[in-house]
Amino acid sequence: MKRRSLRKHIFKIIFRLEFNEDIEEQIQLYVKELNSADEQDIEYITRQVKGIIEQIQHLDQLINKNAKKWTTNRMSKVDLSLLRLALYEIYYDEDIPTNVALNEAIELAKLYGGANSSSFINGVISKIIN
Repeated sequence: MKRRSLRKHIFKIIFRLEFNEDIEEQIQLYVKELNSADEQDIEYITRQVKGIIEQIQHLDQLINKNAKKWTTNRMSKVDLSLLRLALYEIYYDEDIPTNVALNEAIELAKLYGGANSSSFINGVISKIIN
């Protein structure tokens, strides 16, 4: 599976965790439905999701500090999940260049977010990385 597809699946699990905090259960339920994922893909998805959850306090601090007039409590769950994913990739995944993480978050925001999600995500992440 390509990295873009893997990222989409990671986003979907992170989003689901906003409504059900049982990480293991959500990962198992999600990957059970993936027909095209091999063991390596499932390991990657699981590692990334768990990494995001482990670093969620740091990621949320960055978001709260840089999202003008917004806090993680008030944000759309889609936008918040995408910000967490992108910032995790930027700060904790050395294999993913910053511009790729940013561009992928913007593209996912266009697919799953609201009308202003892509510009909001671009603005917050750009402020953090500059």
